[in-house]
Amino acid sequence: MSNNMIKLTTTEINKFNHDGFLVIPRLINANLVARLIERIEPLFSGEFETGIYPDEWYWRPSLSLPDVTREMCNVWKSDLTIASVVLSAEIGRLSATLAGWTGARIGQDSLWWKPSGGKEVALHQDATYIKYIDPPEMITCWIALDDTSADAGTIEYVRGSHKWRLLDSVAEFHAPTQGYRAQMLQAAAEMGISNPEIVQVEIPAGGCVFHHGNVWHGSGKNTRTDKVRRSLGVHTLSSEAKFRPRGAGYIYGRYQRVGDTTMDESFFPILWTKNGDRTPFLVNYCKDALATPVLEGLSV
Repeated sequence: MSNNMIKLTTTEINKFNHDGFLVIPRLINANLVARLIERIEPLFSGEFETGIYPDEWYWRPSLSLPDVTREMCNVWKSDLTIASVVLSAEIGRLSATLAGWTGARIGQDSLWWKPSGGKEVALHQDATYIKYIDPPEMITCWIALDDTSADAGTIEYVRGSHKWRLLDSVAEFHAPTQGYRAQMLQAAAEMGISNPEIVQVEIPAGGCVFHHGNVWHGSGKNTRTDKVRRSLGVHTLSSEAKFRPRGAGYIYGRYQRVGDTTMDESFFPILWTKNGDRTPFLVNYCKDALATPVLEGLSV
């Protein structure tokens, strides 16, 4: 690990706890952003460097509608450039620091490609999807791979909504027919909030947002004709997380051994702990892209 680490201050940690999210203007440099972008079209065309398919693959050329917001999950298993960021110790350290964990492991990643005209993604709470994890806590690092703007469908957050009730299910996710904020507004009304504060995050490529697993977030339509919005989400869990005995979802559940609540590090590797632990196979699996001096001179 490089000494060029982002130093989170008490003020930033308090802001995260208050808002449910924290913007970091620069996490990765332009060269690394460019290398990640180079991998997106080949991946969505089915070119998997490791020979392993991602766990989810939403949108395929010549088969899917052109205005669909495209998504892949667990691309770290398929592509080593993506893996070099997703599996970085620095993202694990920052996530654990904000969550108050002793360490962090990867839950899954999400690679996003919102083309011109790309449709909405419903506001939702990530932790809704992991109620079969103990503890059911998640921190996400959402990395912008293009300069973001409200009119291009950037990610948006409802400030303080991580303190609301956690919903059991999401009505619609991709291109919701009832409006992409509808379920959030209903949840706000149940909390007695008539005008929730929505923050549309505008940051340069290479910047990121860390967000709490309970905070409401999603994205609107890309109305720009000259711009795409690509991003990479890294969803981390506590290094001490385990499965509950029953009920894991259709992705996580395929990696749960019968009669065993352990989260196998082959599929949920530990990225960082206070004790210096990190899943051993990561040393030879890929480079740690954030362990290089890309963070030089950064203090948040």
